[in-house]
Formats: sequence, C-alpha cells, structure tokens
Amino acid sequence: MTTAADRRTGMLFALGAYLSWGLVPLYWRALGPVPPFELLAHRVLWSLVLAVVALLVQGRLSTALRPLASRRTAITLAASTLLIGANWVVFILAVQTGRLLHASLGYYISPLVSVVFGLGFLGERLRPGQKVAVALAVVGVLVLVLAARVLPWIAVALAVSFALYGLLRKVAPVDALVGLYLETLLLAPLAAGYLFVRARSGVHLAGATPAALAALALAGPITAIPLLFYTGATRRLPLSMVGFFQFLSPTSQFLIAVAVFGETATRTHLLAFAFIWASMAVFVVEARRAAPSPP
Repeated sequence: MTTAADRRTGMLFALGAYLSWGLVPLYWRALGPVPPFELLAHRVLWSLVLAVVALLVQGRLSTALRPLASRRTAITLAASTLLIGANWVVFILAVQTGRLLHASLGYYISPLVSVVFGLGFLGERLRPGQKVAVALAVVGVLVLVLAARVLPWIAVALAVSFALYGLLRKVAPVDALVGLYLETLLLAPLAAGYLFVRARSGVHLAGATPAALAALALAGPITAIPLLFYTGATRRLPLSMVGFFQFLSPTSQFLIAVAVFGETATRTHLLAFAFIWASMAVFVVEARRAAPSPP
C-alpha cells in the first residue's frame, strides 16, 4: 500500500524527471552536428557507465543481473529497452531537425495514454476532480491535433513509446537503478557495434576529440538521472497521476522551441495551453484535497 510519504517522494521524483526532460533539448541542440544514432550510442554507453559506477558504490553490481533469471521479467525489460531506445532516437531527431513542437505535442498526448493504460491495465480509478482534469487536457490536446489537421509521426511515436515504457517499468519488479543498468546493458552491444563499424569504415566520430568526448559524456547523467527519477515516481504513484506531471515537460519544450529555437507558435497553441494548464491546476487542487491529513 502506498503511504503518504511515498506519494510525496513520488511527486518530487516526478517533478525532477519532467523538469529535467523539459530542459534537455538545449543540450541536444548544442550537439546538433552529431548524427542522431551516434548520439544515441553515446547516450546508451555513458548511461551504462554511470549505472555501473552507482551499483558498485552501493555494492549491488554482483546481483544486478538476477532479475533476468525470470523469463517474464527479462521479456518485460527487453520490451522496455526497445521502447526507450526508440523514444530517445526519435526525440533527438526531432530536436536536430527543428521539429521540437511536434515532439512537445507527442509528450502532451502521452499523459493521456498513460491515464488510459492506468485505468485499463492496472485497475486505477479517477476521482471526480481528476475526471474534470482529464477532460480539460483532452480538449487542449484535441485543439492542437485538429489545428495541425494531421498527427505528426514524431508525436505519435513519442506518445505511444513513452506511455508503454512507463507501463512496463511500473510492473517490472526491479528498482530504478537496476532497471536502468539492465536496459542500457541490453542496448550496449548495438551502441558499441554501431560506433565500431563507423570507425572502421573511416567515418569521423564526433567524439574523437577530447572536448567533444567530454560533451558527449554528459549524455550519461543527463539521460540517467531523470530516468531514475521517473522510475522512482512510477513505483510510488498511480500511473495516471504520473501522467499528469508529464505536462511539465512538453510545456518547457514548447517555450524553448519558441523562445530559443525560433519555431512559430500560434494562437491555437496558446488556446491549447490554456486548457492544459487549467487541467494541471484542477489536478493539483484535487491531489491536495485528497491527501491524507498529517497526524
């Protein structure tokens, strides 16, 4: 049973994860000349290094592979690995090709998918105030989708892959750090093989210089820390609640896309924003009202 302390900790984890993800486009845009798959390879390998170091410090590296002894857990983590890998490369591609607004649309849709998954697969229930919040969010997202007249593939890919990832990580019986270690460990052979083939074929690797390698090494903590926060949140909160916090990330991405990257915002975006932030306000008020009183 989730305690009040668990809920508070889970909310802090969710805030940390989504605010971090909201700012990370600044980092990926700074590495714009690096091809997306090379960025993904470095992201995987440096995240693995960070996870290994953290497990060594905790004295848990020798037991970190035990969850794979369960066939069900192994399959779940293999699926979550494929989903997060696909999500990473699509997001990097969106940032590098000037389509961060499409990415933010995907992350606006993803919380609604998470709510549906929580209700349909995990038996979660929404209180009346939360239902109002969901309805407002749906209206805001529909405003964006109808204005675009077509749902960009980037938005669909990001929304579905991340919502499915959250569902799988919630049911996988591993903690955040071990899960990150196993997922990056599974992706590491592909990442290392990709960099090796590029080097053997004579393609200049972006990480060949010390300065570039140092910049790429930051992909480890930039990837791992928010993901650890996110998994910590999914383990302590209902998936439907975690989904609402996710609106923080695309809102930050939207503001960066317009104010920093020079992408065009319309009145439609602002109208959709109004509904989505009204949804968040209702959700926060409802969460505070439903929180148990301190003893």
